[in-house]
Amino acid sequence: MGKSSLLKRLGEPDDAQPGQDGPQEQERDLSTQQIGKPAAPPQPALETRRVNVAQPPLRVEGRLAEGATLQGRYRVLGVIGAGGMSTVYKAQDLHFPRVQRICAIKDMINTATDPAIREMVVQNFEREASLLATLSHPAIPQVYDYFTDGDRSYLVMEFVHGQDLETVLEETDGFLPEPRVVDWAIQICEVLIHLHNHKPNPIIFRDMKPSNVMLDAQNRLRLVDFGIAKVFQSGQKGTMIGTEGYSPPEQYRGIAEPRGDIYALGASLHHLLSKQDPRLEPPFSFHERPIYKSNPLVSAELQEIVNRALEYDMNQRFGSAEEMKRALLGLRSARTSGRTIPGTMEDSQIGDQRAIWQFACEDEVRSSPAVHGGVLYVGAYDNNLYALNAEDGKFKWKYPADGGIASSPCVGEGKVFFGSEDQVLYALNADSGRLVWTCPTKGRIYSSPQVEFGHVFIGSDDHHLYAINTASGRVAWKFEAEGAIRSRPAVGSDAIYFGDDSGALSAIGVNGQLLWRFRARRAVISSPLLSNDMLFLGSQDWHVYALDLRSGWAIWRYRTGGPVVSSPAVDGSTLFIGSSDGEVYALDVTNGYLVWRFKTEDQVASSPAVYDGAVYVGSADGFLYSLNAKTGQLRWKFQTNGPIISSPAVADGIVYVGSMDHNVYAFPA
Repeated sequence: MGKSSLLKRLGEPDDAQPGQDGPQEQERDLSTQQIGKPAAPPQPALETRRVNVAQPPLRVEGRLAEGATLQGRYRVLGVIGAGGMSTVYKAQDLHFPRVQRICAIKDMINTATDPAIREMVVQNFEREASLLATLSHPAIPQVYDYFTDGDRSYLVMEFVHGQDLETVLEETDGFLPEPRVVDWAIQICEVLIHLHNHKPNPIIFRDMKPSNVMLDAQNRLRLVDFGIAKVFQSGQKGTMIGTEGYSPPEQYRGIAEPRGDIYALGASLHHLLSKQDPRLEPPFSFHERPIYKSNPLVSAELQEIVNRALEYDMNQRFGSAEEMKRALLGLRSARTSGRTIPGTMEDSQIGDQRAIWQFACEDEVRSSPAVHGGVLYVGAYDNNLYALNAEDGKFKWKYPADGGIASSPCVGEGKVFFGSEDQVLYALNADSGRLVWTCPTKGRIYSSPQVEFGHVFIGSDDHHLYAINTASGRVAWKFEAEGAIRSRPAVGSDAIYFGDDSGALSAIGVNGQLLWRFRARRAVISSPLLSNDMLFLGSQDWHVYALDLRSGWAIWRYRTGGPVVSSPAVDGSTLFIGSSDGEVYALDVTNGYLVWRFKTEDQVASSPAVYDGAVYVGSADGFLYSLNAKTGQLRWKFQTNGPIISSPAVADGIVYVGSMDHNVYAFPA
């Protein structure tokens, strides 16, 4: 049994409360009094405690001697494990003289000579003890008492009977069975979920490794040694603590956050599956040492899960322990049922969908549908804007522009508005399709219009944002940006927000005056979204941003694996967006943490739509996907014969989307 594996045996529960200590002599005389022998006269508690601490043989060669008693209450039975600065003892709680109550005592020495540092060490110890006292989970040993005496601090905890996973691995001939490791990983994810969801702030364990996970007598896992657990505060940095080989790269920079525990869990699983101790290998070299090279029996699916947890860039890892647990549960379920893994393309066969209707245009449909009053409006590259009956897809009318239509229509005040590559903004009667007015610009229009305050706001490749009167078609004002404007403007109560090809996101007042400007590193084609006093957008610099609505300061940003031209959708506390890396991302709106992501087989330029617990989004692989909004698992998919750049729209329980195969489709939501 290795030294590190001995360190982590922590305590047996009892009902005693902190501070219930007494003179050693009194406790020892209780049994004597019961058979009629006189007890020694009691001494003052404080004086007796001093005698006990100093009295030999309390320690032998720096360690507590077997039989030594602490606080007049805890009798040392032996050493469980020892490390550089601490020792863990097995002890008996003498407050229960008629039964043997076993606990574990962690003895930590304070070697600091500076009084301020010594005080800080004591405070850190009390922080650890108080932190553990707040936790209640079957996989976390309970803390029952703690105290400091001189240069020593003691933590009394539940004793766990069993072996740590490093010892189990060392004593296993050959390799551990994959199903067993998967089950362990799921249990560890469950306790990490509990820690990371701790209120008011998440708790980061920061030292996940096999020797810190015990397998008890009931074959349940217990996470032990919380000596470096940390209450996470966003943006806070501190001293790097952990175990080299298991610790994530950002932890070496003093950054502790939940995805660091995901990395350390991945490192632990790599060790358990490959029998390659990461402490003996170059740091962060897991991808150079794939599991299959040492253990070819491990499935490709499990290796993929482990490799994702071990991504150097924490934004590329699982965004949460919950997401990793879902992937592991999907793997376990697939192994027992014989089907493919949920969340992968193969699994989509569990729920293919059929269209209610489809309508053929004469060219590609890149425009996103708009549904209003039972009518669907959509543009096509055959230069036409189409009006279709939303229920059955029957043709109502079409209006020809002089250029292809990628701009998505907007309906308001009895009119339908859209832009065209012919550089013109059109206003049509929404019922008849007759032209009401046109407004020319000096550039192609790929931006989609937005109607508010009796005006249409739309961008043009001529670098201007236009405010156009909805009744007359006259330009009220125009604002010059730094690049072509292809995003749809977002209109708030007192400002208009839009991105341009220069990478700027501008906020201008309703009078056309600049309020503030945020700069991404590359073009902003993604249309910004207002929600919860924040502005969300994507950029071709590969990031998703959350900005403060009033100042434009970045609250958080999340890096995807490719340029982002998809526009965000928000439902509750979750933001959904696609990326050119082929992934659909679900992010927490408050902090940008990844909730889940779903992999398609090509770029995702389509913008998600959320309806009744489901996310609908197209991909350049030709599929329209329906995903569970909470878990990211596939509900169904439908394959068209061309890439889907169009963004779906949902109305009255029906999902509408266009495809570059020239068709518009309708599906039940």
